[in-house]
Amino acid sequence: MENNEEQKNELGFDSRIPLAELQKAVADIKQELSKVIVGQENFIELLIVSLLVDGHVLIEGVPGVAKTITAKLFAKTLKTDFSRIQFTPDLMPSDILGTSVFNAKTTDFEFKKGPIFSNIILIDEINRAPAKTQAAMFETMEERQVTMDGTTYPMTAPFMVLATQNPIEQEGTYALPEAQLDRFLFKIKISYPQTDEEVLILKTHHERKGSQPQTLIKDILDPKQLAIFKGQIHEVVVEEKIFKYIAEVVAKTRNHPHLYLGGSPRASIAALNSAKAFAAINGRDFVTPEDVKKAMVPVLNHRVILTPEREMEGMSTENVVQMIMESVEIPR
Repeated sequence: MENNEEQKNELGFDSRIPLAELQKAVADIKQELSKVIVGQENFIELLIVSLLVDGHVLIEGVPGVAKTITAKLFAKTLKTDFSRIQFTPDLMPSDILGTSVFNAKTTDFEFKKGPIFSNIILIDEINRAPAKTQAAMFETMEERQVTMDGTTYPMTAPFMVLATQNPIEQEGTYALPEAQLDRFLFKIKISYPQTDEEVLILKTHHERKGSQPQTLIKDILDPKQLAIFKGQIHEVVVEEKIFKYIAEVVAKTRNHPHLYLGGSPRASIAALNSAKAFAAINGRDFVTPEDVKKAMVPVLNHRVILTPEREMEGMSTENVVQMIMESVEIPR
């Protein structure tokens, strides 16, 4: 596959899809975020890929590693509406979706839309809300609509949920059910920065001299351009052997001795769509096995469940996904 790319470059073939504008927009978004966010290149790239393929993202990390600020600044680079919802144990579904209010003038009930009716939704600490409130998000995330009192209200495109959760503090939290986890395209785990990155974080904070990070970020992408880029990603070429490669990796998660639950066909589709987006933002109109490899860990690490024995040994889902990818022959 890599030889094909080299041959294309040597022979001077151009991409069949004009991807230059898409690449520039992605580079500009990364450049804007780098004004405030130090490191986290992989995190930012996964957010962009998710946006391009209509996916939602679950962001997991300890407090203070810039989960919320990165999500907020990412939304700021888009010329769209943004809404932030702080999940709490007493939050009700109507607090998110909206509620019917009696209008004395018309002597009728009218629907007042909740904060979920926006474009980019940041849900802080999603695992703090009870199951009933989490379940209210199912239809919205999957069908991109809200049904209330027999009336369906469609969400305006683009619609993307960025949810954060803290993996350490378990008191007063409710674990997300597998059915809801499956609605997220990626689960991105954020770790502590390296020492040199932390020095840079301190320097950039010092140099801002108290100015708010949001004031430094310009909007880059509007919904019309985004719709064009999404259409281009649908046109990316995928060879038969890539389909087989994705299917083999996901199938191996279903009968692996270290895993209690494997990936579903939705996981395979998520890996395919993500791989196409990775190819496009790298200026290629065809998918390579490397694109699939980049997608597999964030796509699978919240969809597979370790056996209790392996969990007690301290093994992670990422370890097992990496083991599976190493065991499947890479197509050439």
